[in-house]
Amino acid sequence: MAQTGWITKQERKKKGTVWVFHWYVIKPENGKKAEHTCVVGPVANFPREKDAWLEIDRRHMKPQLDQSAIRTGCLTFGDLAASYMQNGMKKLAVTTQYTVTHYLDDYLSPRWGKCAALDIQPLEIENWLGSFQRSNPTKDKIRRIMSIVYTQAQKYGIVPRNDSSNPVKWVEQSAKSNYKPIVLDPATAARIFEHLSGFELTLTILVAATGIRISEAMGLKWEDIDYQNKQINLRRVWVSDTIVEKMKTEDSEAPVPLTDLLAKFIVDWQRETVYGRPNDWVFASARSKGKTPRSSSVLTWDHLRPAAIAAGVKLRKGQRFGFHNFRHGLASWLVNQGADVKTVQGLLRHSNVKTTLGLYAHQVNSSMMAAQDSMMRAMQQGPQTVN
Repeated sequence: MAQTGWITKQERKKKGTVWVFHWYVIKPENGKKAEHTCVVGPVANFPREKDAWLEIDRRHMKPQLDQSAIRTGCLTFGDLAASYMQNGMKKLAVTTQYTVTHYLDDYLSPRWGKCAALDIQPLEIENWLGSFQRSNPTKDKIRRIMSIVYTQAQKYGIVPRNDSSNPVKWVEQSAKSNYKPIVLDPATAARIFEHLSGFELTLTILVAATGIRISEAMGLKWEDIDYQNKQINLRRVWVSDTIVEKMKTEDSEAPVPLTDLLAKFIVDWQRETVYGRPNDWVFASARSKGKTPRSSSVLTWDHLRPAAIAAGVKLRKGQRFGFHNFRHGLASWLVNQGADVKTVQGLLRHSNVKTTLGLYAHQVNSSMMAAQDSMMRAMQQGPQTVN
């Protein structure tokens, strides 16, 4: 039978008392047994040992690969997914791990988890992807994650290393998106600001002026605000009630400029909040008595969307709108004002300038408008008489 592992309580400097999951793996290079560990979470979040085990099951952390199943070819897709989460996700950024876990838990495992991995057919997957109402990019992401699960299983020798052992290779799924984000110009942003105050106003202005991601904004502590050097240091993100100490990429770690005008709003908020010490969260939650930041999703639905609607932004029922729209707006406005694209890329901390131009600069360039205007004026003048 497959091993289940064991858990212990340990003291950690930053997180306090936590549950730690332990299990053994066999090293392929020498066949020797080695102990692996993974933090399940704070004891405060999972008071009983039973609660910690439930979280371990939810995250598919148990090593579930039964060697007899490998030999007989009875491995399920759930077995492959468990192996991938144990071995293949370690190199991913923590925020990416959260996304991959979401797609595995909510889409792939419920449908394919109990199916024999090598019996799943490409057309079954393709028809399944076409059956539910999700955007093409989302369905393509699910397809790619499923394919990676098979590829990793092949890497570790769990399934044969041939094309027929990865049915996803033959699945066709468009990644083209029909989504067109609402791009907020400065005037519209200013109208939204008029319907916000205090905490919510400061947060929205910060995001609109700097283009930082909402998870980065919620991860700020006052010690990260460097008034003297006029910059904001990004050292962590706050994702789904979890502190992530490491930024996703080196480009994401670049400091953000802090102008005097923006600094004034932040200083005013620091004076107003009761959580203004260096190690406090800039946008601390009063409900948790400052121990955690506020929930960005609650802020979006309870404050930002109503403020946008009151400011005249037309939002259809269910239409996506959030703090990220300010990031799109900042990039589009700067590019269309003639700002150097490399400068905009640096401000948004994109690794590739194509991302800046391809995904974020949505509006018609002002130079294009001027060119078209000159053509229209020339045509309106009519034919010129040649002497």
